[in-house]
Amino acid sequence: MASADDEESPVQVAAPPGGRLLAIAKRVAEHALWARVALQRRAEARQGTAVRRPVPRSVGPTGVLPSDAEWQRAVEEAKRLRLPLHRDLPKNWDALGAVAAVLRLADDGTRTARVMDAGSARYSPVLPWLRLYGLGTQRDSLLGINLEFGLEVRHDGVTFRHGDVTATELPDASLDAITCMSVIEHGVPLEAFLHESARVLRPGGILVVSTDYDEVPPDTTGRTAYGAEVRIFGPDDIADLVLLADAAGLELVGDLSSPDSLTHPERPVHWTRVGLDYTFILLTFRRR
Repeated sequence: MASADDEESPVQVAAPPGGRLLAIAKRVAEHALWARVALQRRAEARQGTAVRRPVPRSVGPTGVLPSDAEWQRAVEEAKRLRLPLHRDLPKNWDALGAVAAVLRLADDGTRTARVMDAGSARYSPVLPWLRLYGLGTQRDSLLGINLEFGLEVRHDGVTFRHGDVTATELPDASLDAITCMSVIEHGVPLEAFLHESARVLRPGGILVVSTDYDEVPPDTTGRTAYGAEVRIFGPDDIADLVLLADAAGLELVGDLSSPDSLTHPERPVHWTRVGLDYTFILLTFRRR
């Protein structure tokens, strides 16, 4: 069941990856998620419980997912906070870290932060979770953009529209935070993305990025997904990304300089479609 202010597009600007059956499954997940969010948010507003929901604590703003135990800890925290889980359970780890970073570093406690989810999916958890924390009361203050999207769709006050993460067409300094979950590894031009993010963030605003990572990246030759060759970032790639961000005016929140900061004893993420095991890294940057 969709919320009353939903508007559906009859066409897609870009064909969704994974075929028709996967696209249908994603739409079902999307509508189920947003129906739950709308009902839960209204019930919590009546009960006054939303304002008492603690900010997540189990995932820091910058770091590597080291083990199954760490994503399981994030899942348990999301459950305690009554946040609807992503069905791919390890993805709740970086989503929880991103939401915590937005709430702690970009919002002043009034829950008025303006947030864009870059390369968004309408069934992914970051924007629904922020909505449950009370953000999104002003139109377009919670926004998801993706080249796959057609005409504008709205779910419980959250706007999803077609958009390019390297050319958003948003005004300068118009956002408090940008999240970008498991997107940049799919052929995103990093320098252009980082400069555009810096342009639309206010000074002190944050960019939170997660991506596929391994301290010894597996061979991905011949493996493709989402229209591009699969990429697993390694330590040198992350160092280059941090330097590119710094050149764009974005400084890392946290420290990756210690010898074990980019290591992980396990590979807790498995991508069945391409047969790869690896992990995630979460990076938070602040606009100077």
